[in-house]
Formats: sequence, structure tokens, C-alpha cells
Amino acid sequence: MQRSTDLVGFGLVILAGSMFGTLGIVSRLAYDLGLAPASLVAWRGLFGFIGIGAIVAIGLTRGRRLVRRRDVGRSVRLPLATAMVAAWGLNMAMFLAFERVTVALALLGFYLYPALVTIVDVWNGHEHVDRPKLIALVLSLGGMVLVVGGGLGSAASLRIDTLGLGLALLAAVIQTVFVVVSRDGYSAIPADQAMTSILGAVAILAVGAALVMGPVEGLLLPLRDPQLLALTVFAGVFGAAIPSLLFLIGIRRLGGTRAGILMLTEPAMGVTLAAIVLAEALLPIQALGAVAILVGAVVLQRAAPGGSREAPVGSAGGSEAALAIDTAEDR
Repeated sequence: MQRSTDLVGFGLVILAGSMFGTLGIVSRLAYDLGLAPASLVAWRGLFGFIGIGAIVAIGLTRGRRLVRRRDVGRSVRLPLATAMVAAWGLNMAMFLAFERVTVALALLGFYLYPALVTIVDVWNGHEHVDRPKLIALVLSLGGMVLVVGGGLGSAASLRIDTLGLGLALLAAVIQTVFVVVSRDGYSAIPADQAMTSILGAVAILAVGAALVMGPVEGLLLPLRDPQLLALTVFAGVFGAAIPSLLFLIGIRRLGGTRAGILMLTEPAMGVTLAAIVLAEALLPIQALGAVAILVGAVVLQRAAPGGSREAPVGSAGGSEAALAIDTAEDR
């Protein structure tokens, strides 16, 4: 039972990374239709909030209890508020970085976060990095560099900006904060309900940022373009609501280090989808990098201990996974 639970956690995180990997294509298509980055963040947050709210509603109809603000203390509310701000800050930092530097360079900076999570988890005593974990981290990070770096193109096409690179590194730090506080910080709140609050906050803050950074007509553009509206719905439901929930469940089940390493499957999926949907060339070095990432995930799983970080009955991390994968587990 414990081993199968580990496999569930691994599968959920890899699926989350694969779904997040669709955002590169969706973003490019949305930008081609005239939508600004800040507006895309706002619409993605809005539809993500609606999508995760529907998941919560399904859970309530199945007899799950709604955890209200008065049901938890400051020790839970403060980490949740931190996660809300971090989720918004991460999106804004990355999209601003994309405007100033080559996307691949920004991603190279951002995907340092699994290493940062590992350092923090070791420092605070939450994780012990043994040889298999270190091998998996090195393989996955090296594979990520090959996958992302292989798409940089010629030196003449690179856009290098100190502030842009700094924003990408800032996004990595913010993502590290999100992963660390999400491990145990607000585990008294079920993952789907916590993510509803987080995506709701992202939507509100992103709308405010979009109005500051551009005219309201730009924010309302999806309402006049059915194709653009469909893209933002997809980005919100399949690029935010579902993968964010799966990622949070994975963090709670596996811990930040293993979840972060497994999320490095995201750039591999993004490159693969770009080759299929946009007919972009998949270079041999990128294929090699994708293989290295997958090998790292296999090493991590085979070295997993006999049991995962089991969630007690009724706590976050147990019933949410059953809801997310539509499977009832006998705990």
C-alpha cells in the first residue's frame, strides 16, 4: 500500500509537469492573437480559480468538510497567505523576464529552483540527500540544461538583460518559497481548497497588475475573440487548476526535493509539444536531455523508501488525491 502511494505521488507530479508544459505553446498562440502577458496571467488565474472551485464543489457534494478561515489559526493562515503572494509573484516575475530576455535563458534561471529547494530542505532538516537523490538531481538538472539550452539558437538571436535574468532568478527563489511553505505550512487545509484560495488571489492581483500595465481594452480582449477565450480557458483549467492541485498534493506526499526534481519533466514536455504542434525542430541534444530527465525520475522512484510521506486520514494529501484521480483509496 505504501509503495503504491509513492507511485501515485510520483505519477501526479509528473502529470502536473506535463500539463504545465503546455503553457509555452498556449502563451505563444495567445500573444500572437494580441493578448498581453499580464492579461494572460489574469485570465489564467480566473479560469483556474473557477476550475479548482468546481473540484471543491464536487468534493463537498461527496461529504467533504469545507475548512473555513475561523477553523484554522494564524500558524496556518500565514503560510497560506505566503503561498498566495508567491504564486502571483512567480507568474509576474517570469512573464516580465520573458519580455526582457530570450525565453530559454529565463527558463534556465527559473529551473534552478529544485536545487534551491533541496538546499533549504537539507538545511532545515526536512530532507536527507543520499546518493540516489543526488544522482537524480544532477541528471534532471543536466537534462534540463540540454533541453532548454538546445533551443537557444545562435548568439546573435539572444536577448540578454541583467534585470531580465535577475527576474528569472527571482522567480526561482519565489518558487522555492512556495514549495517549502506548501510542504507542511497549511496542510490542515485540503489541497483543493487551499489551491482555490491561491488561484483566487492570483486572479485578483493579476487583474490589478494588468490594469496598471495596460488599458482595460487589452484585458477584455478574450471577450471579443472566441479563439483567444478558448486558449485562456485551457490555460486556466489544464495549465493552472488541475496541475497546480496535483503539484500541491505531490509536494505534500513526496516532500519538496523529490517533487521539485520530478517537475523538471515540464521543459521536456514543452519542447516535445512544440515539435508536434508548432512543427519546431527537436534537436538530438534536446532529445538526449529529455532522456536524462526521465532517467533521473526513474532513479528517484527506484530509490524511494518503502513508504511515502503518508497523510493521516482526513488531512490534506489523502482524500484530495482520490478526488483528483477519481480513485477511492482504502486508508
